[in-house]
Amino acid sequence: MVGQILDVLMFVAMCTGILLGFPVVFTLMGIAVIFAVVGWAFGAFDPVLLGALSQRIFGTLTNQVLIAIPLFVFMGIMLERSKIAEQLLEEMGRLFGALRGGLAISVSIVGALLAASTGIVGATVITMGLIALPTMMNRGYDPRLAAGTVCAAGTLGQIIPPSTMLVILGEVMSAAYQQAQFQQGLFSIQTISVGQMFAGAMIPGLMLVGLYIVYQAFVAWLRPAAAPAMVDDGQPRVSVRRLAGALVPPIVLIVAVLGSILGGVATPTEAASVGAIGATLLAGFRADPRRGWPILLTAACIVAMLALASVADMRLGREEPPLHDRIAIVTAVVLSVGVAFGIVVAFLRVHRSGVLVGVVTQTMKISAMIFATLIAASLFALVFRGLGGDDLVHEVLASVPGGQLGAIAFVMVLIFLLGFVLDFVEISIIVIPIVGPVLLMMGLDPIWLGVMLAMNLQTSFMTPPFGFSLFYLRGAAPREVRTVHIYRGVVPFVVIQLAAIVVIYLVPELATWLPDRLFG
Repeated sequence: MVGQILDVLMFVAMCTGILLGFPVVFTLMGIAVIFAVVGWAFGAFDPVLLGALSQRIFGTLTNQVLIAIPLFVFMGIMLERSKIAEQLLEEMGRLFGALRGGLAISVSIVGALLAASTGIVGATVITMGLIALPTMMNRGYDPRLAAGTVCAAGTLGQIIPPSTMLVILGEVMSAAYQQAQFQQGLFSIQTISVGQMFAGAMIPGLMLVGLYIVYQAFVAWLRPAAAPAMVDDGQPRVSVRRLAGALVPPIVLIVAVLGSILGGVATPTEAASVGAIGATLLAGFRADPRRGWPILLTAACIVAMLALASVADMRLGREEPPLHDRIAIVTAVVLSVGVAFGIVVAFLRVHRSGVLVGVVTQTMKISAMIFATLIAASLFALVFRGLGGDDLVHEVLASVPGGQLGAIAFVMVLIFLLGFVLDFVEISIIVIPIVGPVLLMMGLDPIWLGVMLAMNLQTSFMTPPFGFSLFYLRGAAPREVRTVHIYRGVVPFVVIQLAAIVVIYLVPELATWLPDRLFG
C-alpha cells in the first residue's frame, strides 16, 4: 500500500515539476532519486534495483534502431534549411491556385511531402507559417481557414513516416509487447519493428491528408469568399520543368528512405543514413545549381550501382568469382569513388553557404535532448516499477468499466491530456511503457495500438489551448492573424483527427493491413 501511494505521488510530482517549468530531464531524475530514497526508508523499494540502471543506459545508447533518430533529425533540418519547402509551396500554389481553395489544398499536399521527408513538426509549422500563411492572407483567405490549414498540415510530421515519434514509439511498443508476452508466460516471443510501425501509420496518415483536402474543398464550395482562387497577377505560370524540379528530388528521397524500409532492403538506421546523405546532396545542388554536375554524377553512379547489384554478384571474399562478377566489382569500386566525390563536394558547398554548422548544431541539441530524456525516463520507470507501479496500473485499468474498450478509452484520454504538458518523447518513453504491456495483455494488436497512440498524440499536439503546434504557429504568424483565429481555425481539423481515430478503431485493418502484406 505504501508503494502504491508513493507511485501516485511520484506521478503527480512529475507533472507538477514540469508545469512549474523545470527541465524535464532533471525533473524525472530528481523525482526518481527522491522517491527511491523515500521508498527505501519505508521499506517499499529495494535499492539493489538501481544496479540495473547502467545496463539500461548502455542498452539505450547502443540500440541500433535509436541511432536512426539523429540521422532522421539531420535529414529533416538539412531539408528545412535548404529552402526546399519554400520552392515546393511556391510551385504547388501556382499549380492549384487557380481553383477555389487551391492554395489550402496545396499547403496540405506540401505538408504531407515535408512530413515524409523531414518529420520535424516544429520546423515544418514555423516554415509554413512564415511562407504559406502570409501568401494565403494576401490572397484573401479567411484567417481561420488559413491558420488551421497551416497548423494541421505542419503537424502531419507526427504520423506520416519517417517520423521521429514513430521511431521511438516503435521501439517502445516492441519492448512493451515482449514484456506482455513474458507476463503471459509465453516462451515463443514475437516482436515488432520500426518498419512495421511505419507501414501501419502510412494509410492513416494519407487518409488524414485526404480528409483535410475534402474539408477544404467543402469550405471553398460553401463559402467561396473564405478560399478564393488566385487572381492572375502577372507572375509566371507553373511549368512542367519547374514543377518537376521542385517535386522530383524530395519524392525520390522519400521513395529511397521509406521504400528501402518497407521493402525490407534496409533497416531504419541504414535508410536514415541514406536520407541524411540524400538531403545533403540536394542542399549542395541548391547551393550552386549552375555547377550541379558533381551531384548529378553522384546520382548517376548510385543508379548504376543499383543496376549492377541487380544483375551481378558483387560479394567479396570468393576465391574465383566469374569474370563478369569481377568486372562488376571493379566497376562498382569506380562508381563508389564518383559517389564519394559528389558527397564531399556537397558537404563543402553546404559548409561554405553557412548551413552545415547550423544543421549539425541543431541536430546535436535535439538528439541530446531525446537521449537524455530516454536515460532519465529509464531511471523514473525503474523506480516507479520498483515501488509496484505495474501492479497499480494493472489494477486501475482492470477496474475501469467497459472492459477492453473502457481501458483503451481511459488511456487515450489520459495521454491526450498529458500531451498538453508533455512532449511526445516524454509520453512515449514514460507513460506508454507503463500502460502498454497491460493493454497488450488484453489481446490488442501492437501495431494498431501504436498507430492509435500516434494519432492521439498528434491530435493533442494541435488541440487548443495548449497544443504545441499552436504555439509554434503563433510565433511565426503575421500580426493580422490573431490567436483566436488560430484556435478557431484548428478546431475543424481536430474534429477530423478525432473522427479518424474512431474510424481506425472501428476498422483496425487500416493500420494492420499494410504491415501484414509487407512483413507477414
